[in-house]
Amino acid sequence: MIRVGVVGASGWAAVSHLPALAGLDGYEVTAVATTNATSAGKAAAQYGARLAFDDAGALAAHPDVDLVVVSVKAPGHAAVIRAALEAGKHVVSEWPLTVDPAEADELARTAAEAGVVHAVNLQGRHSPDALFVRDLVAAGRIGRLESAVLVAAGDPLGGAVIPEGMEWSTDPAGGTTVLTIMAGHFLATLERMTGPLVEVSARLPRRYDEVAVGDTGRTVANRVPSQVLIHGTLAGGATASVTVHGGSGSPDGFLVKLVGSEGTLTAAPTRPGVHLHWTDWDIRVAGERVEVPASYRTVPFDPAGGPVANIAALYQDLARAIREGRAAESDFHTAARLHRLLGAVERAALSGGAEEVS
Repeated sequence: MIRVGVVGASGWAAVSHLPALAGLDGYEVTAVATTNATSAGKAAAQYGARLAFDDAGALAAHPDVDLVVVSVKAPGHAAVIRAALEAGKHVVSEWPLTVDPAEADELARTAAEAGVVHAVNLQGRHSPDALFVRDLVAAGRIGRLESAVLVAAGDPLGGAVIPEGMEWSTDPAGGTTVLTIMAGHFLATLERMTGPLVEVSARLPRRYDEVAVGDTGRTVANRVPSQVLIHGTLAGGATASVTVHGGSGSPDGFLVKLVGSEGTLTAAPTRPGVHLHWTDWDIRVAGERVEVPASYRTVPFDPAGGPVANIAALYQDLARAIREGRAAESDFHTAARLHRLLGAVERAALSGGAEEVS
C-alpha cells in the first residue's frame, strides 16, 4: 500500500488527484496539508485522511507518508518538492513543475540523486487515445509521418474575461497562462504521438492589456499571451503546426491531424466542452472511425468524466514504477524537457526566428 500525503488538498486536487487515488487499489490517502489548521482538518475529515497539516514540510517528513502529491500554485511547487526529496519520499507534482526552466532542470537532477520515483501530472501522456494513436503511427498505419497539426482551445485562459479568483493568472510570474498550462499540456500530448519537436518558430500575441474579472465589473492588467502559434520540425523530419487560442468560456474542442505518406489520421473530441488531455477521442484513419481497443483503457473511470481517468492512469504507472524500481513515464526529466521547449517558444516569439529545443 502506497501511503499518500496531498499538499493543497482543496481546489484542483479535490476534483482530480483525490478521486483518482480513491478509485485505485494500492493507494491510501493518509495525510493532507492546506494553508491553515482549520481547513486542513476539514479536508482530512472529508477525504478520510488520518493526518492533517498546515505545514508541507511536516507532512513530507511524517513516517506514514510514502508519496507526496504537490497540488499548490506553481510558484510554490519547488519548495514542497524539495521538502519531499529531502525526506526521501516519492513525489508527484502538478504541471508546471516550476516557473523557471533552469529550476526545472535542477529539480530533475535533485530528484534523480534522491533515488525516489518522481512524476509530473502531464496526464495527456497517459491518455489511452494518445497512446493508441502513437502506436498506429509507429506501426506505419499512415505511412511515414510528414506533418502534424493541432488546433485547440485554451479556455478559460487567454480570453477577454478571466474567472473570478484567477486574477493572478494574468501575471507571468504565476506560471499559469495559455502558454504554460494549456500549450504545455497539449504539446506534451502531441509529442507523445509524434515524437519531439526539435526546432520551433512562434508568435505569442497578447490581445488584451486588461481583462474583465468574471461578471464583477472589475478589470485587471494583463501581461500574458492570448494565443500560442507555433511552427516547427519534429525529430523524424515531419513538420508541425500548433495553434492554441484563448477563450473565456467552455472550450470548443480540438483537432489533431496527422498526415502521412500513405494516409491521414484525425482526432477530435467525442463531445464538446473538453480539453484533449481530459477526454476520449473520435479517431479516424482515411475518414473511417477507429475504436481504441479495450486493452488501452486500464482504469476504473469513464473517460468521458473529465481529467480523473488519465490522472488515474498516471498513478497506475507510478505504482508500477515504484514496484519495478524504474523511472515513471512522465518524470521530472520529461517535465524539464517540456519547460525547455516552452522556453524555446518564448525565445522564438521574441526573436522572430527559429530556435532549437535543447
